[in-house]
Amino acid sequence: MTDPHDRRVAASRGAAARGVAARAAARRRRLTGRVALALAAALTLALTGYGWAAYNGVVSGLQVSDVLDGQSTSSGGDTNILIMGLDSRLDENGNPLPKDIYNSLHAGDQQDGGYNANVLMLLHVPGDGSKATSISIPRDDYVPLAGCPDNVCKGKIKQAYGLAFDEKAKQLISQNVTDKSQREQQARDAGRRAEIDTVRRFLGDVPIDHFVEVTLVAFFEIAQVVQPITVCLNEDTQDSYSGANFHAGQQEISAEQAVEFVRQRRDNVHPALNFTDLDRERRQQAFIASLAYQLKQGGTFTNPAKLQGIMDVAKQNTAVDSSLDLLALAKQASSLTGGNVSFVTLPVDHFGKSPSGEDVNFVNTAQIQSLVAQLLSGAPMPSPAAYATPTTEPTHKHRSSSSSSSSSDPSTTSAAPAAQQAPPSVLSGGGIPCVK
Repeated sequence: MTDPHDRRVAASRGAAARGVAARAAARRRRLTGRVALALAAALTLALTGYGWAAYNGVVSGLQVSDVLDGQSTSSGGDTNILIMGLDSRLDENGNPLPKDIYNSLHAGDQQDGGYNANVLMLLHVPGDGSKATSISIPRDDYVPLAGCPDNVCKGKIKQAYGLAFDEKAKQLISQNVTDKSQREQQARDAGRRAEIDTVRRFLGDVPIDHFVEVTLVAFFEIAQVVQPITVCLNEDTQDSYSGANFHAGQQEISAEQAVEFVRQRRDNVHPALNFTDLDRERRQQAFIASLAYQLKQGGTFTNPAKLQGIMDVAKQNTAVDSSLDLLALAKQASSLTGGNVSFVTLPVDHFGKSPSGEDVNFVNTAQIQSLVAQLLSGAPMPSPAAYATPTTEPTHKHRSSSSSSSSSDPSTTSAAPAAQQAPPSVLSGGGIPCVK
């Protein structure tokens, strides 16, 4: 394309060329900003709850997977993106990270973590440009696992990825596949397919058009580029496990503190705060909203140099599906600007133990699917009256035998703590929300 400032352009064509190029450059800047914003809610998300991919339609350097090829897609121009944040302490090729990264993360080393999808968010971008919705799926929801990976047919929703990864990895080893990178990618594809299918069925056969997969290190490296980040808390809180030590009110935090902020799920100094995984989900949502607001206010989405810096680190530990068309997605991303996105966490019926003794969330599947259908249709959020008040005992004791849609297990008989979100509360973007 002709550079409008190129002095070699003939004088007779200079003015016209400058006008065309200026308009094209402006379009590119707007497009770049929209793509980055859309994927900022996609990569920052999974990274902690947000996901990024790449901007200006370039996926070079990203790990690309074809696991969604041939799957059903959304209608009416809508787009559903599943964001998966893995707890793996390895890079996308299965290699250990630099030691200084492990030290900064305060999350163990390559021996820790695994391939559970500890962050699961469905980002719904309507084709008509109306308000987008990010749906957080609590990682410990007890659900049927697609394909019964490793012969486990029911478990925590986050486990579908890791179990299928393990099953495929063992199969490849038995087949004498010696190439480590090949084993890693084939096993990851098996994990992605199982996780996507599990989420799709759980939500009511919702089409999943694209996925973005990120690891903990991807989040950390993005946070390093954009730090300091402003967040807000309702109370002082401290946790020696994650390293979190924050005061009430707005505050600026570093990249290391950002990891602590989104990972905290307990307070061993102020136990009355009674943290749960649902509180961590809300932390992740608040972080995304705050980061998107901060980047927009700082002009990051219209600054190609700043965007390039973010994308350069994001793509190193990110995977996307092969059909992700960033240019097409950018045209829909206007719904994410100005905070025009809502964050919702799916409700939990009650907490309890699985037959194997794991702490899990029991959910009402029919209620979940009805809620998701409403959210994706653009209908208003259901009223609190539409939800039963959680009790301190498993609700299967009070339900008739015809209530088969609940994921409550009949073997669960002991009292369990009440779930804390029914109906689901909504967090809106466009500012810096204060959370627990």
